Amino acid sequence: MSFFAGRTTASLGAACGLAAAVLFGASTPAAKWLLESVDPQLLAGLFYFGAGAALSLYRWLAPTTNEAPLRFKDAPTLGGILVAGGLVGPLLLLVGLARTTATTGALLLNLEAPFTMAIAVLIFREHLGRRALAAAALILLGAGVLKVRPGDIGGDALGMICVAASCLAWGIDNNLTQRLALKDPVALVRAKTLGAGALNIAMAFARDVSLPATTSILVALGVGAVSYGLSIVLDAYALRWLGAAREAALFATAPFVGVVLSLLFLRERMAAADIGALALMAAGVVLLLRDKHSHAHRHEPLEHEHLHSHDEHHQHSHAAGTVTTEPHSHFHRHDDLQHEHPHASDLHHRHRH
Repeated sequence: MSFFAGRTTASLGAACGLAAAVLFGASTPAAKWLLESVDPQLLAGLFYFGAGAALSLYRWLAPTTNEAPLRFKDAPTLGGILVAGGLVGPLLLLVGLARTTATTGALLLNLEAPFTMAIAVLIFREHLGRRALAAAALILLGAGVLKVRPGDIGGDALGMICVAASCLAWGIDNNLTQRLALKDPVALVRAKTLGAGALNIAMAFARDVSLPATTSILVALGVGAVSYGLSIVLDAYALRWLGAAREAALFATAPFVGVVLSLLFLRERMAAADIGALALMAAGVVLLLRDKHSHAHRHEPLEHEHLHSHDEHHQHSHAAGTVTTEPHSHFHRHDDLQHEHPHASDLHHRHRH
């Protein structure tokens, strides 16, 4: 069964996006502790592999799903996800961080959200109104302020370009993932995390990185199962129901959780800048959640496969032998349709404004 079968609403998508950010942000204190003894790329590989292993176990325990399966024709998009997000992004980040200060690297990493949003709007025809753009700006500004710490801000040009390019790679990864968001999220994220885990672990071993203590490996795998596995599955639902642009804005709140947990478990102190940053991010989230987008629009004919119920968007006949218990998944055609209702830029709502 799907986690949220039949409940495809923008509000549920926002809840999934924020929950994904919470779970991912919760990995920050653990990552800080693990980085004292584990190579960064090996740690990324263990996080991803832990996620893939947990999702494989889940699918073994619950093999039946109504979600649309991945098909052979999805292989090029999935390959692009693995190359951009699992190989190019981490590699460029490692090269860049070696040539910049920690503060510069942290600030440049905020470029992932605007890159994701720019690709979504300019290439994949997603729409952000003025209120949504203002909300995203508040969240991104807060995330940037949150990462500013006393210390040198610098590094050579090549290092800065590499960190920025890694964010561009992850922006491409996010948008490609959104293109497959109507498929089974567990299958999609399992393939993505197992592939990214294997790539990063292989690259770390190629650099002669030694294995850390068994305790560190087990903790990393456990953190990966929750903060990468469950988090990315929830994020896939957010991509499905909100589009990549709005998802990127919500996911940029992840540093908020990292700060709060660092205060609780690492006994770090909150500075005045942190309080201001959190206020900016909270205001942006509230504004984004209150954003309502509704107008008369046209659905062009479209044929695809995904989990659905027979609502206004899904009025079609079924071939003999098709399971009709709702929600269900099968290839179906959307005929030309014109109507008006509140909507986000999901894959059913890519139209001119």
